Amino acid sequence: MADLKYYDVILKPVITEKTMNQMSEKKYTFYVHTEATKTQIAEAVEKLFAGTKVASVNTMNLDGKTKRRGMVYGKTSKKKKAIVQLAEGSADIEVFAGL
Repeated sequence: MADLKYYDVILKPVITEKTMNQMSEKKYTFYVHTEATKTQIAEAVEKLFAGTKVASVNTMNLDGKTKRRGMVYGKTSKKKKAIVQLAEGSADIEVFAGL
């Protein structure tokens, strides 16, 4: 397992219609490092975004898509997605405030 610092765990937020609707339930979706664990993800969210308290983390591994260029087949890189549920009294994440 890689030695990940908290600022290396979260790569970028996932902005879709479905994830925007989940924000009303205090659920936020991020692409995370493929070797990050749930506890590392929870720690990274609490450290990066002040005032947040994580209630639970759900993760999913996404395999790369098969792509073709001419006769050559290949795959895009794997991704890992995390859905972070914040606690009731927790502050909202400010990254999504302007959207």
